[in-house]
Amino acid sequence: MVKVYFDKDANLDLIKDKVIAVIGYGSQGHAQAQNMRDSGLNVIIGLRPGGESWKRAIEDGFDVYPIAEAAKMGDIIFMLIPDMIQPAVYREHIAPNLSEGKVLDFAHGFNIHFKQITPPKNIDVIMVAPKSPGPRLRETYLNGFGVPALIAVYQDYSGRAKDIALAVAKALGCTRAGVIETTFKDETESDLIGEQTVLVGGLIELIKKGFEVLVECGYPPELAYFEACNEAKLIMDLIYERGITGMLRAVSDTAKYGGLTVGPKVIDDHVKENMRRAAREVQSGKFAQEWISEHASGEKTLKALMKEIEEHPLEKVGSIIRKMSGLEK
Repeated sequence: MVKVYFDKDANLDLIKDKVIAVIGYGSQGHAQAQNMRDSGLNVIIGLRPGGESWKRAIEDGFDVYPIAEAAKMGDIIFMLIPDMIQPAVYREHIAPNLSEGKVLDFAHGFNIHFKQITPPKNIDVIMVAPKSPGPRLRETYLNGFGVPALIAVYQDYSGRAKDIALAVAKALGCTRAGVIETTFKDETESDLIGEQTVLVGGLIELIKKGFEVLVECGYPPELAYFEACNEAKLIMDLIYERGITGMLRAVSDTAKYGGLTVGPKVIDDHVKENMRRAAREVQSGKFAQEWISEHASGEKTLKALMKEIEEHPLEKVGSIIRKMSGLEK
């Protein structure tokens, strides 16, 4: 079993006198900056001047600086901008301002693990990865709790990088829930594999194909949407709150029997082998190189795939249903 760290295992005093420079003010940047400030830390924000994020951070009461200036001022620098933007921003604005003894913190290991960013040897490189979207991280903190997180140490120049990571996790509220130690490699690869095979790719294709089969069988698209998509949220809520067994106990015996006997025939060993293949491409670095090249070439494939999804009948019917439900205007 992995060790789980809680509030008692983390010491905020290690970072209370440090300047925390949060680079980025999106979903995670906004939540992490506010949580750390409310925990008594000295937080500044680094952004490109003039954008909406700049205005928002100022309105929220932060001191905001251009990225290079924030990186120069910061003792602990948080990289909370999108993965594909990080390498260029790092090279241009962060690297020139990484003096000895600073700490570079990531919320995802992609660029370190796949060597798109190579930090100098005289700094600590850590990861603190809250396992929730930013708004949930902020909401639970304000409610006196937190979300679980992962921590990892890639480079321990100071000899106390793990303790610093735990202190950051405590400032975010994550040690209230529990923090697990991992590695940059394991966090990055498991995250990508999970996204592709289950959380994003797998769920999208399962819902789409379920919708298509119902329509092909002659059922109205609106009914198909309810059965293949809308109710998936209700089932996932039950799994999130109670686990799979708890969900099964909450549904009808008919649903239990049909699900447990037919489900393995649909998601069978052939599907599992496809998942293994996807995992191997992540572990070998093939997917990372493909995605890096796709981004560099203007993301034409991604844009085409997004357009295809937007035009799928599932999405057109879904918009109508979501308006009926008051979820869309």
